[in-house]
Amino acid sequence: MDVIVYHNQACGTSRNTLRLIRNTGVEPHVIEYLKTPPSRALLGQLIKRMGVPVRAVIREKGTPFEELGLDNLALSDEELLDALMAHPILINRPIVVTPKGVKLCRPSETVLDLLPVEAMTDLDKEEGSPFLTDTAIETSQELIDALQTAGLPTDDLNDSGRSFFRYSKLGGSPVGFGGFELYGSDALLRSMVVSPDARGQGIGRNIALLLSRRASDLGARTAYVLTTTAAPFFEAQGFKPISRDEAPAAILSTRQAADLCPASATVLAKPLTF
Repeated sequence: MDVIVYHNQACGTSRNTLRLIRNTGVEPHVIEYLKTPPSRALLGQLIKRMGVPVRAVIREKGTPFEELGLDNLALSDEELLDALMAHPILINRPIVVTPKGVKLCRPSETVLDLLPVEAMTDLDKEEGSPFLTDTAIETSQELIDALQTAGLPTDDLNDSGRSFFRYSKLGGSPVGFGGFELYGSDALLRSMVVSPDARGQGIGRNIALLLSRRASDLGARTAYVLTTTAAPFFEAQGFKPISRDEAPAAILSTRQAADLCPASATVLAKPLTF
């Protein structure tokens, strides 16, 4: 399989993506785009094939994003492309191209959507946490048991509008579950649990990242969580506590917020940028 990776060696996510691709037995063609930037026409074609606006591939952290005023939502795609051509460091990474499509692979596990995944062996990211696969699932007794053991609500699992995933290491060992409810551009992350024997490996962070990306791919732009015990964990992932008055009505009207979680539960929010 021909695989092209627009790579930045200084980026941990980009390095992890290369590591994961090679673990599948594929040797990609690596383009260090800061040294050899794509042409304007090629970058525009890649973004079009991704099916996202130009803004979705602009990196903010560690770039001249703010000083160039790129937070101005009135800027057109053409103006944003001008900025990307003038400052290639603004191009987020890694962008991966395969016969199955084009994707900005953040988190790195999303590259598996573009590869012929068959049998794989467990592999850790360079920071030590294991790579994960996510599989969409229906409500099952396995999910119910895991949530009840963790003291999480289960009464609304079969209500409409929920998406649930099983998470496993690359070799197939299950490590946890997660889900979300989508309300336009807002998503409520929920039902996140790491199996007891898989804790302490950074798996919770990876589940939160993958879950957020799946919600983002369906149109979510802000993620919310409700928790009585895990606020420090979510704050470490970039979520900020907010008052209930600041949360959208759609989030407050969910069964989680209105009924199943106590009124004392902390509400946290995070813009979904990758």
